[in-house]
Amino acid sequence: MARKKIPPPGYETLAIALHDGVAVVALNRPDVHNAFNATLISELTEVLNVLDEDDAVRAVVLAGNGKSFCAGADLNWMKKMAGYSAEENLADAQALALMLRTLNGLSKPTVARVQGAAYGGGVGLTACCDIAIAAIEATFALSEAKLGLIPATISPYVIEAIGARQARRYFLTGERFDAAEAYRIGLVHDIVPIADLDDRVNEVLGTLLLAGPRAQLECKALIRGVAHRPIDAAVISGTAEHIAAVRASPEGREGVAAFLQKRTPAWVPAALAKKR
Repeated sequence: MARKKIPPPGYETLAIALHDGVAVVALNRPDVHNAFNATLISELTEVLNVLDEDDAVRAVVLAGNGKSFCAGADLNWMKKMAGYSAEENLADAQALALMLRTLNGLSKPTVARVQGAAYGGGVGLTACCDIAIAAIEATFALSEAKLGLIPATISPYVIEAIGARQARRYFLTGERFDAAEAYRIGLVHDIVPIADLDDRVNEVLGTLLLAGPRAQLECKALIRGVAHRPIDAAVISGTAEHIAAVRASPEGREGVAAFLQKRTPAWVPAALAKKR
């Protein structure tokens, strides 16, 4: 039987909806443009871990309620941190780094739904998701340098998404850029008018739910294991061992059998299976 762990209700900074195998996690601090504070960081880390352990959840959508996706760090929180000791500042930064690592390393497919402003840490959240879809009206900025700060904890994920060359511009200038530029530099995969954003996200979710959940987990592990490594004997041997293990897995056997028998694999949700 599939493990099911529903996130407990009552989160202060998040709104969570579960439907047909998809969990929508919305940052829910619209009055401050969904900016980070310690509570949001803690709650989002907890929710992501719960959803990752829930076999009934096939994909996670990260969204933002209100006009903005996420405006980065809450200024009041940052003001408070200015009075922290070095040890307290480090602990705070480590909590943020853990949240980003948790999102980036989730075993389930993740989709960022970016409907408005994504600044600083909001760009980091976008880069941590497997797939990012933005409204044409969305805007982006890595504005930390304008505050005398640096985009440190988000940097591994943002540089992975846009490359060092683009980071050298946008980290240093802090300038805003539009969704078309975010698409051009590789931060987002698709841009659509805001009226079409949910339809496009749902279209992508539909394709995700057709694939094997274990295969998706293994694909994410494969990418982490192969990216930025030389194509040497160790990589070649590792990929061969990986596919051999997946072929022999129950899901691998089911997928091949379903293809040969011209039927829908068992993992496809009933609602989607009827449309095939």
